[in-house]
Amino acid sequence: MRKNSIKNTRINGEVQKVLSEIIRNEIKDPRISPWTSVVAVEVAPDLKTCKAWISVLGSEEDRVHTEQGLKSAASYIRRELAHTLNMRSTPEITFLMDQSIEYGVNMSHRIDEVIAEDESHHVSEETDD
Repeated sequence: MRKNSIKNTRINGEVQKVLSEIIRNEIKDPRISPWTSVVAVEVAPDLKTCKAWISVLGSEEDRVHTEQGLKSAASYIRRELAHTLNMRSTPEITFLMDQSIEYGVNMSHRIDEVIAEDESHHVSEETDD
């Protein structure tokens, strides 16, 4: 994998910020979950394409509906991105689902459950003595 230049890294960050604002504040599609976040963005060096990793906290149904809503609003999102950012060309956006945040939350809950179970086990041993 090629190392990103400083310019490309700056563009990725700016596109991610603006994309988050557009999804959060400007899209009124009821299919898009309010718990949607833009995890990462990778704009190609030629500025023609863009991969946006999206995370949706919720059920599988929420993820599917959000993905459908974002795909149907892709042209509107691209147009708003062009109005906000002054770039040579506005990239074609591909939305990809990222489940790393949900995975982290799930693992955190499991760890909490194991700790609580372990503590209750130690308390019951102490009362038996």
